[in-house]
Amino acid sequence: MVEADEILRQNLAIEPDLQNFINFVLKSVDELGGSAFAASTALLDLLIRLRRAGAGSGHPLTVTLLLRDRQLLAQWGKSEQAKIVSLKNSPPPEVVAELRVFLENSVALVDPEILLQRNIDMMRHFDEARANAERELEALQHSLTKRQSELEEITVQAETDALTNLFNRRAFDVKLKQIFLHTMRQRSSPLSLLFFDLDYFKQINDEFGHQYGDAYLNKMASVLREIIREDVDLAFRFGGDEFAVVIFADYPHACDKAKLVLSMMENKVSIGITSIGQDTSHELTLEEFIRRADSALYEAKHRGRGQTVVDLCASQSNGKCLFPCPEMAC
Repeated sequence: MVEADEILRQNLAIEPDLQNFINFVLKSVDELGGSAFAASTALLDLLIRLRRAGAGSGHPLTVTLLLRDRQLLAQWGKSEQAKIVSLKNSPPPEVVAELRVFLENSVALVDPEILLQRNIDMMRHFDEARANAERELEALQHSLTKRQSELEEITVQAETDALTNLFNRRAFDVKLKQIFLHTMRQRSSPLSLLFFDLDYFKQINDEFGHQYGDAYLNKMASVLREIIREDVDLAFRFGGDEFAVVIFADYPHACDKAKLVLSMMENKVSIGITSIGQDTSHELTLEEFIRRADSALYEAKHRGRGQTVVDLCASQSNGKCLFPCPEMAC
């Protein structure tokens, strides 16, 4: 491609700029030996295209006048281009240089009133652009807030048991891991894990129907909500008739909570408890912590159901690993 000579570069922010540019183009056609008549037709189309691109509206549209291979061209934007006129002969380099200097000086010596009007229109353009940006930013912020709210709602739904509205097994896996690691690292407060299994729930379902069974599960959920501290402790339903509670308390307090559950559920629940305290081994893993609560629950069912068993193998309380809750825990 033949290299182009840049003759003029001008910002067409306001209408007088656009008119001056057209006059500069006609001056260039005359100095370079082109046909003013042929150029006039092309300039009418150029005016329309430049106005569509924003020239004369306060928008700082930059237009370049180029000479390439005996063709005088106008170029703007990323790739917009218009042919103005074709020259019969290539103009001498000194003529092009003199024209370039003349046009540069002409642009620099624009009427002060035009400069003032340009500044006013440019400020208006910037004010409008800022206002548009603020509106777009506000709309974006609103959209982000809405998306965040939707995401939070989806997350809550994904972590919530549909029947009881307690946390589900997925939430249990995520939240217990976070709580366990924090407790083992900080040792700032004890932590207890309680597992619950509704005794003979299958028989209740078979005898009274699933609707009654669902109401029974919701009763258990309400009991668990009643015994825990809102926004502190957590209650979960694994599915079926299995539930869990995580409380920031030692095992005697956990036993008191278990006794309340037994009382409100007519002693038809088996409960297993394990706890983390100051004397718990630093080697305790999350898997072992869960296993001990599960083993305590299994032992409670093995001993006849409707009771609570504690597994404290990590601390060897009273020299025993598995034992029933004391009559007076706290």
